[in-house]
Amino acid sequence: MATAVNDVLDYLREQGLRSTEARRRILAVALGMDDHFTADGLLEALREAGQRVSRASVYRTLALLVDGGFVESREFQRGHLTYEVMVGQDHHDHLICTGCEKIVEFENDEIERLQDDVASAHGFDLQSHSLRLYGRCADCRLA
Repeated sequence: MATAVNDVLDYLREQGLRSTEARRRILAVALGMDDHFTADGLLEALREAGQRVSRASVYRTLALLVDGGFVESREFQRGHLTYEVMVGQDHHDHLICTGCEKIVEFENDEIERLQDDVASAHGFDLQSHSLRLYGRCADCRLA
């Protein structure tokens, strides 16, 4: 994680942005998140760790992380923006439960190949994609 923080600090310098103490605290906690998280969840984690930062600083820092490609933002549920640390992660897709909002990450080479084939057949040079499959997980189906 220390390398990731240093990479972000280098990115900030390249963008002509300052590395404030609040930003460094937010970076350390955000890049240490193991799962999908919200801005409010990050703010809560910071406060639980005894860090005093403003909500605005959290949102601004998350925007910088997204712009730099260190974090991706996704809207799995309407109106609920979720973030995911991408440093050290391979591309993956998501299954989202419409009952409990559980998120399962998966990789599938056949799906990737099919997407490339479809893009090629339509004359597209595929640069990126996000596949989200919605349904009910086994626990919600039993409930």
